[in-house]
Amino acid sequence: MADDHHEEDRPDYDPEHVELPAREPPLRSTAPQSAFTMSQVGTGLGVLLVGLVLTFGLALALA
Repeated sequence: MADDHHEEDRPDYDPEHVELPAREPPLRSTAPQSAFTMSQVGTGLGVLLVGLVLTFGLALALA
């Protein structure tokens, strides 16, 4: 019952062609071994760097 997906209605998630669906979102896997584009990896690294700068930069500036 918990895995009650209507797979015939919803396409699989494709990281190369991220499009907003008309009705339901596509079935998506968020496992670490999922395929990611270099653009998505770059965005993640950018967010990581900004978070580290804010966290440690503010702490060092206030100390």
